[in-house]
Amino acid sequence: MKLVRILIALCALTTFLPAQPAAKKEVAKKEAAAAAGVIDINTADEATLKTIPGIGDAYSKKIIAGRPYARKDEIVSKGGVPQGVYDKIKDKIIAKQAATKKK
Repeated sequence: MKLVRILIALCALTTFLPAQPAAKKEVAKKEAAAAAGVIDINTADEATLKTIPGIGDAYSKKIIAGRPYARKDEIVSKGGVPQGVYDKIKDKIIAKQAATKKK
């Protein structure tokens, strides 16, 4: 009986807790997407790039500034990240090419 009262009290408390702000939900969604597979450095936004371990504000901005990339290793030659960082993230990124329209 006491357990039931505790559970009811906990349920009542959770209904009064504020919902997660939209920004936090969006970041959580992008982190889940990043964990599920590789991230396209040609299309990912800054928040998604920052979900890659070792990529913060500065590197994410440099990666975006260096677009487009024909190959993922070009983020080194275009100054997006140093070789050491690239070596750690190369299995987590991809550089997809934009689809070309046939005439």
